[in-house]
Amino acid sequence: MKSLLFRLYLAIMKLLARFQRENPQAWVILNGAGRGGSNGYLFYKYLKREHPELDVSLIEPWPSSHLPFSAWKKIGQAKYLFTTHQPFKVRGSQVNVAFWHGIPLKRMGTMANNTKRADNQRNEKLWHRTADLVTSSSDLYESLMSACMGIETHKYQKLGFPRIDALLNPEAKYDKNFLLTEFFQSSLKKDPAAQVGIYLPTFRYELADQEIMERIKRGNFLAFADFDLAKLDQALAKKHQYLLVKLHPYEMKLFASFKVQASHIAFLNNDDLFERDLDLYEFLPATDFLMTDFSSIFFDYLHLDKPVIFITNCLDQYQQTRGFLLGPYGEVVPGPQAKKQAELVQLLADLDQAAASYQAKRQRWLQLTDQVDQGRSCQAIYDYLN
Repeated sequence: MKSLLFRLYLAIMKLLARFQRENPQAWVILNGAGRGGSNGYLFYKYLKREHPELDVSLIEPWPSSHLPFSAWKKIGQAKYLFTTHQPFKVRGSQVNVAFWHGIPLKRMGTMANNTKRADNQRNEKLWHRTADLVTSSSDLYESLMSACMGIETHKYQKLGFPRIDALLNPEAKYDKNFLLTEFFQSSLKKDPAAQVGIYLPTFRYELADQEIMERIKRGNFLAFADFDLAKLDQALAKKHQYLLVKLHPYEMKLFASFKVQASHIAFLNNDDLFERDLDLYEFLPATDFLMTDFSSIFFDYLHLDKPVIFITNCLDQYQQTRGFLLGPYGEVVPGPQAKKQAELVQLLADLDQAAASYQAKRQRWLQLTDQVDQGRSCQAIYDYLN
């Protein structure tokens, strides 16, 4: 019922927005990706910086039933509408540019194990009718997206993604010292051998596994059966390593407090990023290694040619609940895997070896997932539309 009412709300607001006069200089970004590698937000920052002649608006969170009518007026006036998730526009003369928000590893849409046929058919019709341009990075990306969403091949243009621009053209001020001082109350002066890693897991709530959720609620952010925060913190300190943890927003709400009793582990939430007007990808290049499970972020992190560790204690559940687009999983991922904390600690101790032994595999997957002129996607998208 809630979904039906929201679709009705969107239909009514679309109708009202159509009465707005279209402005060729009005570009609107509908950002549903928060600050976790948001193509929409990063493209918005680029346009505000490089093209002040445009009337650019950022509307977030999207979609939302709490938007003021002034936001809907901007949507109705826009010539170009940029989306990070489902395509959207209010009239046929508008141009929808679909960024999406990652190279998929997990199944979704038609390919997923946990979706309904009626929803998938409605979704495919939406992409067919609404998306005018889908930015792409490779043939593989297009194959994966079309398998899930039924997107026609003529909609793709290999223009790349704004989030990759942020990785390849980092600002000097968002360096490792920024991470240490902002999130760990330390600095390179105190610990010149410091290595900063980041843990970015995917959305684990959809596993419908109460035990996993209970572990996370108790502060076991890795959901390991042998989790011991003090021992993990000690192991990190011994190797001069720091771990920044950014969970899915839903999982962050499960914690009663973010006051973690650990000197080398810190949590990062969306408020930290919004308060600093930052996207995660703007300081991601300053990290030394990535830890994830099944998040598509590892494909992007390949641009940095740094080690990736994969946490696989929920692998079997994900294969059954949702499934993967590429497999077998162990043959796909370009990095070592850990099912237990003891295994993770050992991998962190031998991080340099892990980086070297998987470098060729990382480069191979980078070639398969990115075939565009790297680092100039924002400019390429702007030039194409003009």
